[in-house]
Amino acid sequence: MRKIKEVLRLKLDRKLSNRQIAAACGIARPTVSEYLRRAADAGLNWPIPEELDDTSLERLLFPPPPDLPAQERGVPDWSQVQLDLKRKGVTLFLLWQECRQTHAEGYQYSWFCEQYREWQGKLDVVMRQDHRAGEKLFVDYAGQTVPIIDRTTGELHPAQIFVAVLGASNYTYAEATRTQSLPDWIGSHVRAFSFLGGVPELVVPDNLRAGVSKAHRYEPDTNPTYQDMASHYGVAVMPARVRRPRDKAKVENGVLVVERWILAVLRHSQFFSLAELNAAIRELLGKLNRRPFRKLPGCRREHFEQLDRPALKPLPASPYVYAEWKKARVHIDYHVAIDDHYYSVPYALIKKEIEVRFTSNTVECFHQGQRVASHARSYLKGRHTTLPEHMPESHRQAGAWTPQRLIQWAAKSGPATEKLIETVLGSRQHPQQAYRSCLGILRLGKAYGDKRLEAGSDCFTFCVDSVSHDGKSQEVTIRIVGELLGLRDPRSPEKLIVD
Repeated sequence: MRKIKEVLRLKLDRKLSNRQIAAACGIARPTVSEYLRRAADAGLNWPIPEELDDTSLERLLFPPPPDLPAQERGVPDWSQVQLDLKRKGVTLFLLWQECRQTHAEGYQYSWFCEQYREWQGKLDVVMRQDHRAGEKLFVDYAGQTVPIIDRTTGELHPAQIFVAVLGASNYTYAEATRTQSLPDWIGSHVRAFSFLGGVPELVVPDNLRAGVSKAHRYEPDTNPTYQDMASHYGVAVMPARVRRPRDKAKVENGVLVVERWILAVLRHSQFFSLAELNAAIRELLGKLNRRPFRKLPGCRREHFEQLDRPALKPLPASPYVYAEWKKARVHIDYHVAIDDHYYSVPYALIKKEIEVRFTSNTVECFHQGQRVASHARSYLKGRHTTLPEHMPESHRQAGAWTPQRLIQWAAKSGPATEKLIETVLGSRQHPQQAYRSCLGILRLGKAYGDKRLEAGSDCFTFCVDSVSHDGKSQEVTIRIVGELLGLRDPRSPEKLIVD
């Protein structure tokens, strides 16, 4: 029972403050203020007339609402309230305020909330969840598969059914894939976003291996490729908790609907390719999204056009290109191996662990989140792709030497020196094995001059030509270099070569 008389006595007779009255009566201070306001509106003073008992006093200050028909009191269309609540920032209190602006004698907020929840409880379980427009896309695979017949062998290959459902409108996408592997999982997402014509804020997958590398109650580890795809589209991945099917009840119900209205219809059909199966699924999927709801006005397609489509973020300029990630440790030759081909990285990263992102066309290397190398993808096994800027200075200089460059350098001294260098290079199985000997010969030109080097080169060419290639060519070259240092004729050691 309200303590109206006591509040009026303490205020009008004892002149206590509202805070003191609230403490004395054990009620809230705003309640005290409300009692006093209503008493002032009714013109009451102290003492209260004796004919006003507690019941009469309460009826005077808190008159019952007018007995008006429901239409005049503004009973809202609860299905429209349901749709409005899915829009960003819309609350029950806001909708009630708008209703009271139209119907001043309408119901109070408590009745508004109570009636809405009572109406909402009569809907299907899946419709009792509140999802904001454009917020979540739930994705999963159906447990049921569809067999595809191999025309050549007659073997049956089970096709997996990918299902995606938008939270607010229940708009559904479905397709068949060969497997549930990572490439098919990523490809299904790309095609689902294209089907929707936009991107939601969140994607809620199950904890399958292709999407979640390590399931965890609080911080699941998302697959790097899946996270890369999410970053490309600007969407966040929020995996459902382990063994919590209610976290993805939308897609669980969506899978059930797809199995009943698509897969069950196709149970007697035979398919000889994935394209045939997906063509049949697309036709039935259009009918499913246009099928009217049983307890709500409209259909999935209409709700999608009203709610989700305007709230979806636009698609990026280009679709995601499938890429895989792997961790690799840089070898001492400053290369990492991807499918038996070797790609260079800066030599400073030797023995450090890096992340490699590779597509069908490119290979990118990252260290601590920074890209340190980028190469065109090569499928030649056992070969190397090396950028000069990744090499140490000493290796870079050595790599700049070629047989042609050595021969051109020798030609500056004269034709005899050029012929000598050609002879030395040709005496080895691999020209690179003769580089040291050639450089030793050519450097003599700096010490003795090109004229003396040219004069002795003809004699030493004879010496190289006359020696059989029995595995001792390195010794022969060294002896030639030694003779050049002494500038003695190998055919007549006692005779010095003169200018």
